[in-house]
Amino acid sequence: MKLSAQLTYGLIACILLVSAPHADHLPLWVSTECGALLLWRAYLARSGKALPPRWLLLGITVLSVMAIAITFRSLFGREVGVTLLILLSTLKLLELKAVRDATIVVYLSCFIIITNFFYSQSIPTALFMLATLLVILATWVHLQTGGLAFKPRLRIGGMLLLQAIPLSLILFVLFPRVQGPLWGLPQDAYASSGLSDTMSPGSMSKLSLNDAVAFRVNFDSDAPSRDRMYWRGPVLWDFDGTTWTRGRNATTRTGLLEDAGMSLAYTVTLEPHNKRWLFALDMPDKLSIPHRLMPDFQLLSDKPVNARIRYHADSFLSYRANPDEPPQQLQRALALPRGLNPQAQQLAEDWRTQHPRDDAAIVREVLRHFNQGGFEYTLEPPLLGMNGIDEFLFQSKQGFCEHYAGSFVYLLRAAGVPARVVTGYQGGEYNALGDYYILRQADAHAWAEVWLGERGWIRYDPTAAIAPARIESGLSAAVSNPAALPFMARNPPPWLRNLRFNFDALANQWNQWVLGYNTETQFAFLTRLGMEDISWQKMALNMLAGIFILVGVFTLLLLRRLVVRQTDPVQAVWLKLCRKLAKAGLPRMAHEGPQDYAARIAAAYPEIAADMHDLAARYVALRYSSATAQDGLPAFKQAVRSFKL
Repeated sequence: MKLSAQLTYGLIACILLVSAPHADHLPLWVSTECGALLLWRAYLARSGKALPPRWLLLGITVLSVMAIAITFRSLFGREVGVTLLILLSTLKLLELKAVRDATIVVYLSCFIIITNFFYSQSIPTALFMLATLLVILATWVHLQTGGLAFKPRLRIGGMLLLQAIPLSLILFVLFPRVQGPLWGLPQDAYASSGLSDTMSPGSMSKLSLNDAVAFRVNFDSDAPSRDRMYWRGPVLWDFDGTTWTRGRNATTRTGLLEDAGMSLAYTVTLEPHNKRWLFALDMPDKLSIPHRLMPDFQLLSDKPVNARIRYHADSFLSYRANPDEPPQQLQRALALPRGLNPQAQQLAEDWRTQHPRDDAAIVREVLRHFNQGGFEYTLEPPLLGMNGIDEFLFQSKQGFCEHYAGSFVYLLRAAGVPARVVTGYQGGEYNALGDYYILRQADAHAWAEVWLGERGWIRYDPTAAIAPARIESGLSAAVSNPAALPFMARNPPPWLRNLRFNFDALANQWNQWVLGYNTETQFAFLTRLGMEDISWQKMALNMLAGIFILVGVFTLLLLRRLVVRQTDPVQAVWLKLCRKLAKAGLPRMAHEGPQDYAARIAAAYPEIAADMHDLAARYVALRYSSATAQDGLPAFKQAVRSFKL
C-alpha cells in the first residue's frame, strides 16, 4: 500500500512537534540537520519523486552517529539518547514505504513526547504535549481510515483523548509510587543551578540575573518581617585570597542553640538543584525529612536534591548559637592566607589597637567603615586582582553582597575576631493568591556570622550598611541600574505582576498535587478517601478493579449503541395511535399488521371505521411507499392528534 502525501505530511508534523521543544537542548548542527531532513521529506512527498537509496540513508546515519559520539564524547546518557532518538526518527521518514513504517513513526512520536518531560514538567509543556498527542492521534486515525478529512480525524482523536482521561486518573491516583526521579536516570539527567559551595567575586551577582524559582514557603502562622527572612544555606570557612569554600568542619559536635525563643513553623517546597543542602530560616531546629545538621547549622540532605521535595521545618529567630564553640572551630574562623591584602591587614590591626578587648566594637568599626566610606552596591563591579580585598576596600568601592560579606569577614579575622561567611537567600516575594512566599535565584545573598564569646554566633549583614533597601524591599530597590535585572524583577506594572502571581499559584498547585504526588502524598490522600492499612498490593488490586469497572462501563455503552435502534418518525406516529387505542381497551396484537388492526377496530366500532381505515392507509403509504414521507408526515401527525373514539 502506497502512503499518500497527506499522510506523509501528518507524520512529518508529528516528528516536528515532538522534536521542536528539544531545540534548546540539542547541538545546533543536529537541529539544522533534522530541519533539513524534514524539508527534504516534505519536498519528496509534494513532488512525488522517489525516496533516497538505502546506501545514502545508511551513510547519513553512520556519519551522524559518529558526529554525535564526537560531540558528546559518549554514546550513553540522557542527552545522547534523546539526540539519537530524534535524529533516527527523522531519518525514518526518509524510508516510508508501507503502513508498518508509518505505524513505527507514530509510536516513536509518542515515545519522544516522554523525553520532553526530562527537561521540563511545567503546565505549558504538558499542554503543548497534549496538543501534540492530539495531532499524533489524528494522524493515526488517518492511517487507519484513509478517506476522512482533517476535522473529522481531529474530532476522533479528541474523543480518544477524552475517553482516556478516566483511565489516566485511576492510574495516576492508585498506581504505586516509586521513590526517586523518573526511571532512575543517570546523573546527567538532573539540572544543576543555584547556590554553590564556593563564593568568589561575581558569583552572587550572576545569580541575581536568574529569575528561576529556588523554593516556595508556606508559614503556619504569621510570617516574620522581610528583614528577618534569612534562608540559611552553605556556610563558608576557608579563603585562599579569591574564593571562599566550605572546607571541612574541625568538630563533629552538632550545633547547639541556647536561650531560644518561640519556634516558627513553615513548609518549604524546594526545587531540584542537584546539591545536598537544604534551606531553612535562620536558625533551623527541626526538619520533617531525613537530614543532617552540621556543627555550623547548615542543613544537608542524605542525598542530592534531584527532584522537587517538600518538608516541614521549625526555626528560631532569637537564640544563642554555639556560645561554647570548640577552639579548633574558632581557629578555622581566624585563618587567612599570608602575604595578601596588606592595607586591609593594617586597617584591622589599627582597629584592634583601638579596641584591644572589645570584639563587638571592632564589628561596629567595620560596619561604620562600609556605611561612611563611599561604597556602592552594584551588579557590575570591576574585576579584582591578586589583592582583591585591598582593591575593593580602598580603590573601586563597588561590589555586590559577596564583596561586602567576604571583605567584612576578612577584616574581622585580620583583627582577631572569629567570623565566617554564610550564603543562602534573603527576603521573598509574597503571593497573596496562594498565601506563600517565592524565593528566586535572584534572591541569593551572602552575609556574615561573628563569634562574640558568650553571645555565640551573631548574624551581621554588611550589605544592610551599604544598601538597606536590598534587605527591606528587594534587589530592584537597591541597585543603581535595575535595567540589568530580569524584566519581572524591575517592579513591573501591577497587572503584569498579578498575572505572574496567578500563573505561579497555578504552577504551585500543579507542583503540589501532580508533580509532587509522591508516596507520602499518595498514602495521605488515599487515607482521607477511607482506605486503611495501605500497601502496594491493595493499591494494585484497587487499581485493577477500577480499570475493569471502567472498561465494563465503556463496553456496555458501546453495546447499547449497537442494540438501540432509532425509531422511524412515521412509525413513531403510528405507535402513538396504537397506544391511544390500547388505553381505550383495543390493544394491537403482535401479529397484526396495520390493515388487519384497522379492520378489527372498524368491526368493533363502525362509527370510526372510515377514520381507522384512512389512518392505516396513510401509515402504509408513508412507511412502505418509495416516495418521501416528508410531505405527508405533518398531515398524518395532525390526523392522529385529532382522532377520538
